[in-house]
Amino acid sequence: MVLSSIISHMNIVILAAGQGKRMKSALPKVLQPLAGKPLLQHVLETALALAPKAEPIVVIGHGAEQVQSFLVHLASLEVRFRNVKTVLQKEQKGTGHALLQALPKLNRLLPTLVLYGDVPLCSKETLKKLVRLSDGAVGLLTHRMQNPHGYGRIVRDIDGNIDAIVEEKDANLAIRSIQEINTGIMVLPTEELGKWLKDIKAKNAQAEYYLTDVIAMAVRAGVPVRSAQAAHDYEILGVNSRSQLAELERVLQHQLAHALLENGVTLFDPHRIDVRGELNCGKDVWIDVGCIFEGAVTLADKVRIGPYCVIKDTQIGEGAAIEAFSHLDGAKIGPANRIGPYARIRPGAELGSEVHIGNFVEVKNSRIAAQTKANHLAYVGDSIVGSRVNIGAGTITCNYDGVNKHQTVIEDDVFIGSDTQLVAPVKVGKGATLGAGTTLTKDAPSGKLTVSRAKQISIDWQRPTKAKSGSPKIKKTSRK
Repeated sequence: MVLSSIISHMNIVILAAGQGKRMKSALPKVLQPLAGKPLLQHVLETALALAPKAEPIVVIGHGAEQVQSFLVHLASLEVRFRNVKTVLQKEQKGTGHALLQALPKLNRLLPTLVLYGDVPLCSKETLKKLVRLSDGAVGLLTHRMQNPHGYGRIVRDIDGNIDAIVEEKDANLAIRSIQEINTGIMVLPTEELGKWLKDIKAKNAQAEYYLTDVIAMAVRAGVPVRSAQAAHDYEILGVNSRSQLAELERVLQHQLAHALLENGVTLFDPHRIDVRGELNCGKDVWIDVGCIFEGAVTLADKVRIGPYCVIKDTQIGEGAAIEAFSHLDGAKIGPANRIGPYARIRPGAELGSEVHIGNFVEVKNSRIAAQTKANHLAYVGDSIVGSRVNIGAGTITCNYDGVNKHQTVIEDDVFIGSDTQLVAPVKVGKGATLGAGTTLTKDAPSGKLTVSRAKQISIDWQRPTKAKSGSPKIKKTSRK
């Protein structure tokens, strides 16, 4: 089998059974979010990008039900995750013990790549280099660090060949001075691995079965041990605390911002943007400071996003402008829309071209056709709104009766005066006008003015004044 085919089909095991006590969280460490995705998802995406035909095995333990539930959910969203398998490590007795649980599911004719669910940023390119280097040998990803505290050290012989890995807790002062560290990521010949794993002993400071012990076993067996290095420091960093998670968040956000800049997106400040999902941008897109993008967001050509907007699972059409402090979630925004500032567009909203949604306007589960305007202080929910409609300030669709939601239909060319309530289910016919202050409980006919108001009266009246004793004095009034 040629090497490219081996890479495509090889065994991949992701160790994800650890508790992560330093996170101080009920959520398993590998499910902690990084740029909007669990750490484990980042590792799985890289693994499958490297070996698309592989069937990754995730070793689960702490929070197994939560991790399993997440993987089922992930498989329901994307086909590529449906071949991911899991094995349970009932007791967390070390990395060697964890890999031993996966051994029965491995193809012994193919090499096994070992990854970690809490090391999310190792690149496909680095892993490919490691796999190619390990053809017929053990491949070990190492790294040189100025401060190697906490990591196992790479011990080499006088010829520079890797001799063993010694964990820091078991190392003497001479070994602790070594700056080359073990990242834990390795490629192993599976046939030999099966024998080595069964020979590991828990004779160390932590009384655990270290996977790193197989390196010395490989040396004794005459199997070459070769090393590769990551291109960047962040690729080998694991997450064990909130501080480390925050550090990697900034690293990844910097990468995402740089990628946007390289693709022609204008970022007013690359250090003040957060992408927590997938952001796809067309040409000449402008994004101001403080914006957050979550889930799947698409910005077409010439879209402009004002400062401090939050946009989630939304498609925005060509030439649209989203003004400052607007929140969009699960919406479809048509071309040349003007949204905000301070607008909220909620799930199920579909806006046609040249729609204007102004400040303090909320739209939910509604279709609004072209050139309609709701410029301020309005709520449109569970509605179908036609073209060229003007929705005045203070207008609301009363769509909820306390139990069920009801629909409002507003046809083309309707003018709705300020402070109007449309009590659904209700329909406003084409070209109708609703007078300001109307409470509409019946259908409004096309082409007519509909008004619903109490009779206006004026009363001779004077505001109360405060008496010296503290009791109010109220003058008698006459009614006209």
